Amino acid sequence: MYCRWPLFVGQALLGLAILSVPSRAPRADEIPLPPIAEPQDTLAESPPSEVTAEDGAAPPEADTGAVPDEQTSQTSDDESPLSGGAPTVDRPDMPGKAAVRPPAPPAKKKKKAPPAFPSPKTLPPLGPYKILFYNNDFSYKKDPDHEPLLGEQLKEIPLELWGTDWTISTGGEVRYRYLKEANRLRKGPPYSADYNQWRWRHYFDLKGEVFRVYGEILDAESFDNEAPDLPIDKNELDIQNLFADWKFLENDLGLHTLRIGRQELLYGRQRLVSPLDWGNTRRNFQGGKYLLQRDDYNFEAFLVHPVNTATGYTSLVDFDGALDRAERNIWFGGTYYSYTGWDNTVLDAYWMVLDTNHTARIHPDMQRHTVGSRWAHLEPVLDDAGQESRVWDFDVEGGVQAGVEQGTDVISGFWTAVVGHTWKKPRWTPRVSGLFYYGSGTVDALSNNNTFYVMFPLGHAYWALSDNLSGQNLFDTCLQLDIKPTKKLSSTAAFHWFQLASSQDTAYNVAGTAIGTPGNGTNLGTALDLYGYYSFNPNLDVQLGYSWFWYGSYIERTVPRGDSTQFYVMTSLRY
Repeated sequence: MYCRWPLFVGQALLGLAILSVPSRAPRADEIPLPPIAEPQDTLAESPPSEVTAEDGAAPPEADTGAVPDEQTSQTSDDESPLSGGAPTVDRPDMPGKAAVRPPAPPAKKKKKAPPAFPSPKTLPPLGPYKILFYNNDFSYKKDPDHEPLLGEQLKEIPLELWGTDWTISTGGEVRYRYLKEANRLRKGPPYSADYNQWRWRHYFDLKGEVFRVYGEILDAESFDNEAPDLPIDKNELDIQNLFADWKFLENDLGLHTLRIGRQELLYGRQRLVSPLDWGNTRRNFQGGKYLLQRDDYNFEAFLVHPVNTATGYTSLVDFDGALDRAERNIWFGGTYYSYTGWDNTVLDAYWMVLDTNHTARIHPDMQRHTVGSRWAHLEPVLDDAGQESRVWDFDVEGGVQAGVEQGTDVISGFWTAVVGHTWKKPRWTPRVSGLFYYGSGTVDALSNNNTFYVMFPLGHAYWALSDNLSGQNLFDTCLQLDIKPTKKLSSTAAFHWFQLASSQDTAYNVAGTAIGTPGNGTNLGTALDLYGYYSFNPNLDVQLGYSWFWYGSYIERTVPRGDSTQFYVMTSLRY
C-alpha cells in the first residue's frame, strides 16, 4: 500500500488556501449609487438540517443546512415601490449632477425550486456541490459579484466542438476520516478498533446541447484497522460513474433524456435507494435510465445491475485490487415519479423490482416488487406582524413488498412518519422532531416471508449513527433536536428506542445479516447520537460525531457483548 500522508497534508494546505481566497474587488467603473428600495421576494426560509432528492441549486454562500426538495418564491407586481416612475438620485461623486435610474421591470414569478425539507443526520450538500456530483450546479458564476470558490475556474469552461457549443468541467473531493468503535453488531466475536479511512473522487463532465459524457473515478482505502475490512471500506482507484446522456426530445410533457452506462442512484429520502455517501466507497450501478423532467414533476425509469461491493451483492475479496464489474445475475429496475406542483409539498410514487436471479452467495435468491409513495409538506406559521415565525414539517412514506424468496411467498411492508417543528425567531433556530419507523418481520416461519427488505438505503441516517441495525423487522421511535448556533455550525442530538417488529424473526444488522435467534423477546436497546459539522464554506467542512448503543435483552441473550460506542471525526475538501 502506497503512502497517503502527503495527500492528507496537501488537503490541509488546500483548505488553508480556500480560507484565504479574496473576494472580487470592485472595478474602477463601478460608481456606487445610494440604495433604492427594490421589490423583495417573499421566499419563506426552510427549517435547518435533513437529505432528499438532488434538485435545486443554492448559491455557494447560502448554507442553510438543508437539502432542497421544493420551495416557491414569487413577488407581486403591486408590491414594487418603483411603479410610480423613474426616481432621480444625487451622484455624490459628481456634485450638482443627478442620475436617472430607469424604472424597474414588472416583477415576475420565479421558477419553482424543490422545498428544503430537513435532512437526515448527515451533512447536507453545500452550495453548488450535490450528493451526486453529476448534479453539481455552478450557475452562480453568472453573477459577477459572486464569492469565488476553489476550483470554480475549472467549471463550465466554454468550447466549440463539431460546430456546436459545449462546456467542460472537472473537480472532485478529498475526504479523510478517523473512527474509533467498539462492539458493533458484526459477524464474529465482539471487537474494538480505531482506524483511518481515505477517499478521493474526481470527475470530468462534457456537456453539449443534446449530448453529455460524464466520468468519475474513486479511490477509497482503509488502513490500521484491527478488525476485518467491510465491503464499504475499500475500493482502490476505480470507475465510479461513466455514462452518456442523449436529450432526444423536448415537448409539452417535458425534456426526455436517455442515460446509458455506470451511474449512482438516489431516490426520495434515500430510505430505499442511496449512493451511501457515509460509506468510504459509494454504491453504483450499470445499465440504462430514461428521464422526463419538467418544472413541476420528474419521472424516471431504470434497469441496472449492481456493480461494486458497496451494493452488498459481492464480496470484498472479489474486487480488492481489481476493477469493478457489473453483477449481471442481479437486476434492479423500476419507476420513480415526483410531483412538486403544489406549494411546499412533494408527492412521490414508485415501483421497484429486485431480482437476484440465482442463489447468491451473500443474499438469497429472490424476486421482490416494492410499491410505495411519499408525502412531504412544510407548513409555515405567521406571527401577528405577518412574518414567518415557525415552520411545521411533515414526511410520511410507506410501501408494500411482494414476491418470492427461496420458494416462499413474500408479503411485507414498511411505513415511517416524521413530524418536526422549527422556531425561526430564536437565534439558534431550534427544531424538535419525532420519528416512527416500522419495517415488518416474519410472524410464522412455516408460512409466508414477512420480512421487509430495505434494498439500498442510507441506514446511517435513520437507524442510529453507530450502524448496528437495518430497517428489517424493526420498530424505531426517535426524538431529535437540531440547532444552528451560527450560519456555519449545526448540531444534532437524537435518542432512539429500538424493538423487533416480530419476536418470531431475528434482528438484522446494517448489512442485512440475521443476528441472534427468534423467540428471545423484542427489546433491542436504546441509542444516543450526538453529531455536528462546521462548514467553512462549500469547499471545506469538518464533522464530529459520537454514538452510544445500549443493548437490550434480545442482544444480551443471543449475541452477548458490551454496549457499542462509535466516535468519528471527518474532514472533506471539495474543489
